[in-house]
Amino acid sequence: MNQSPLKRHLALLPLLAALVLAGCATGTVIPPSSLPTAPAAFKENGGTVTSTHTPATTVSAPGQAQGLWWQVFADPLLDQLVEQANRNNNSIQVAAARLAQARALAGLTDASRALQMGLSTGVARQNNSTTANTLQTVVSTGLNLSYEVDLFGKLSAASDAASLDASSRDALLRSTQLLVQAEVTQTYLSLRATDSERTLVRDTLQAYRNTLQLTEVRYREGDVAELDVARVRSEVASTESDVLALDQRRAQLEHALAVLVGELASNFSVPPTQWATALPAIPAGVPSTVLTRRPDISAAQSSMQAAQARVGVAKAAWFPSFSLTANGGYAAPEIKDLFSLSTRAWGVGALLSLPVFDGGKREAGLSSANAELDMALASYREQVLVAFREVEDQLSSLRLLAEQSEAQARSVASSSRATQLSGARYRNGFVSQLELLDAQRSELRNRRQALQVRAAQYQATVGLIRALGGGWV
Repeated sequence: MNQSPLKRHLALLPLLAALVLAGCATGTVIPPSSLPTAPAAFKENGGTVTSTHTPATTVSAPGQAQGLWWQVFADPLLDQLVEQANRNNNSIQVAAARLAQARALAGLTDASRALQMGLSTGVARQNNSTTANTLQTVVSTGLNLSYEVDLFGKLSAASDAASLDASSRDALLRSTQLLVQAEVTQTYLSLRATDSERTLVRDTLQAYRNTLQLTEVRYREGDVAELDVARVRSEVASTESDVLALDQRRAQLEHALAVLVGELASNFSVPPTQWATALPAIPAGVPSTVLTRRPDISAAQSSMQAAQARVGVAKAAWFPSFSLTANGGYAAPEIKDLFSLSTRAWGVGALLSLPVFDGGKREAGLSSANAELDMALASYREQVLVAFREVEDQLSSLRLLAEQSEAQARSVASSSRATQLSGARYRNGFVSQLELLDAQRSELRNRRQALQVRAAQYQATVGLIRALGGGWV
């Protein structure tokens, strides 16, 4: 019997209501006030650099591909080591595998939006009530089609979230590459600084040994007391201990470098050589907007946007799902009759499904998605704040280390002159050997501190380049 127009309209009311409410199934909008803003300038640049005061999330953070920034140090061996680490480092390979996994999951999620098609065949033994309840065998084969209509954006939001997860993993891969490159560079520069310090201390040790030989000769001839011999012997032993400590440090740095480039420590070595690595000067006036290319910020932003999309997925779970299905094939009691015209069968259908009671599952899912968004938003804010802190740290370190280097150079010059004067006065008998040893110790200490300040300048330069995302242009 035909339904009246009023009844047909009433039957459509649930679907119409769902369509109206579908507008609420969008993701949560993040207020700009909850996001950190870029400062007008880096404090350590003297406030001379300007940039717009915009929320960090409104600035594109594409995670630009890092250039060959380590080549600014003009060291061919360093270039080889970084390239080897790019190929063989295990942390980079793990990050690359996670990116491949995220891309595969994105493809899997996106596949649910496409037409699903499958072939089926089967054999069933069943009771046929139309023929005196006799048993018969039914052989069937057919093609099944299904397609879920994305009325409320649930599938597209899930696909967007998975794609953003893959983008986050891509940025994390670049972040890992930048981290490994910086660690290789800093470890190599530390090793070269240690080589220079070893050379300085070894030269000093040889000078002390020569002094000890002369002092022992003079002691045997009765020109000096045994106390002078004991003092020089003490300096020789103490300096030998310093040499061994530096040898241990160099070995550990070499082993750490082997792991970074993906080699066994037992098979890896870096020959000692003169430290001739250039120290690049990063120009003043670096804009704060360069931080938008940091891959870790790009990853945090993509994760936040993915969490935002998943809130939309959780909201869409409150609305009905609408699927279209179709099937066609053959069914016959005998295999030989399976593909005859009389055994053909087909069907089309539509299914509208709306959960009514689920024990609070959808509400819990929405609460979980909102909590995930809160965590992602907090992580993004933290990442931005840490990024600016790291840049300020390295800028202040470079400024103070430059001043310290100048002061240390004056100290080295003064202590070197004091050693020369003490040596001359000692040879002429005006001062004791103790005063000469004090002058020599002071000069060695100042020269070692000058090397350490220089090494710290290299470390801070690499740290600043990494904090800026792999460059400053």
